[in-house]
Amino acid sequence: MSRTVIIYLILFLAAINAQDWGRQSGSFFRMGMTARSLAMGGGFTAELDQNFPVFHNPAWSAFLLRKHFGSSYTNLTLDRRLTSTSFSMALPPTAGVGLAWVSGGVNKIQGRYSTGMKSSEMQTGENAIMITFAQRILPWLSLGANFKIIRYDLPITDSDQVSGSGIGFDLGLLVKSGSNISFGIMVQDISSNYQWDTNDIYAEGGPYKEEFPTIYRIGSRYYKKMLNVVGDIGLITDHDTYLSIQPRLGLEYGILEQYFIRGGYGNGKLAIGVGYRYGLFNYNDSHIDYAYSLDWASQPAHTISYAFNF
Repeated sequence: MSRTVIIYLILFLAAINAQDWGRQSGSFFRMGMTARSLAMGGGFTAELDQNFPVFHNPAWSAFLLRKHFGSSYTNLTLDRRLTSTSFSMALPPTAGVGLAWVSGGVNKIQGRYSTGMKSSEMQTGENAIMITFAQRILPWLSLGANFKIIRYDLPITDSDQVSGSGIGFDLGLLVKSGSNISFGIMVQDISSNYQWDTNDIYAEGGPYKEEFPTIYRIGSRYYKKMLNVVGDIGLITDHDTYLSIQPRLGLEYGILEQYFIRGGYGNGKLAIGVGYRYGLFNYNDSHIDYAYSLDWASQPAHTISYAFNF
């Protein structure tokens, strides 16, 4: 079998595999959130993300030494965008808390009247508020949870829309085995769902529940001499039904302790990125990162993130 045939076979299998779960509800939670994590494949179950410490594993908040503020923006094709803003901190002596807002959606949807003439432009969006609490059980072991309030707004006309809302949970466990090695376990989107009621729009409409897939992840992180290796593997399920296995792997190399180059694969995307760490008010209290990612359908995305620790 020629190399070209093998490459096309791999791409075809990846596309089929992605379609099994990519169409499920809550996809904006599974696209990757910050520039650093995206550039490294997203396998941050056991790694600290300065921009969003509790997204990949809520148990991290119990190990934080500083207060962490982060903001991220991803520019996607077809006028889509994904943004996040988060704040996390330790709660002495052994706990941690966090609060975050995540938003994804599409702008510039051209509305039309029944005659076909253009009306105003509309937009659709998914939003989530995340509240985090974590507790350090042992000096090297912590447990954490995210409580999520989620909402999806779909435009019907330029002045009317239908909305679905619900709640969800994440659970995480983190083991810090020294300063160079850590291990993590994460269960994402336990009971997450949208509750819809379309009785006002459709004659046969009614309340129904749209469930998110639940993802079980296990990952690790290894750091030595400015080389950082992260990775995890996820089992994606439709609650009782297996959908897919998702491996994620990434590398980061630091230069002069301030500049970073990154690369990885995860969430159906190949990605590369760079980062810069500097002191704004105190030593190394600011991080700015950029990532360029390309998914299996050859749709590029640009992500920029900023983090401030104090």
